[in-house]
Amino acid sequence: MLVRVLIWIAASLFLAGCGSQPNGKIDAINMRQITMPGGQLVQAEVLTRREHMMSGMMFRSNLAPDRGLLFVHVKPGKFSYWMHNVKVPLDIIWMDTEHNIVEISANTPPCLEADPVRCPHFGGAEDSQFVLELAAGMADKYALRKGIKLSF
Repeated sequence: MLVRVLIWIAASLFLAGCGSQPNGKIDAINMRQITMPGGQLVQAEVLTRREHMMSGMMFRSNLAPDRGLLFVHVKPGKFSYWMHNVKVPLDIIWMDTEHNIVEISANTPPCLEADPVRCPHFGGAEDSQFVLELAAGMADKYALRKGIKLSF
């Protein structure tokens, strides 16, 4: 049991996961407008603090089609994300330092496992600095593909 707890703590500390703020609402102070390739605008909550990035979409019941979460890592790296305690499927988009899409996990399913160690990780194959989470299906709707640059 102790080994599982230590693994869970290590995973929580070293992985930027998908999660939430306690009230489940997006704070307008930390918002950034992202322009999609077709000119559509998405309002994204900007997450820069490690503890906020670790919780991301956790425990939130929805993500509106014109909203997102933008994770800003201090420096580029290979960042995998998981869906433990995330209630809705998401599209996860990784971008390099120039905001070019380097990887997409579309329709990423929530992990319903009680044991977080059993939740799969997504992405992290390419170096990225920014990660955008959108409601599932939005990457396809916005025609997002590897190599496309987003403006923000």
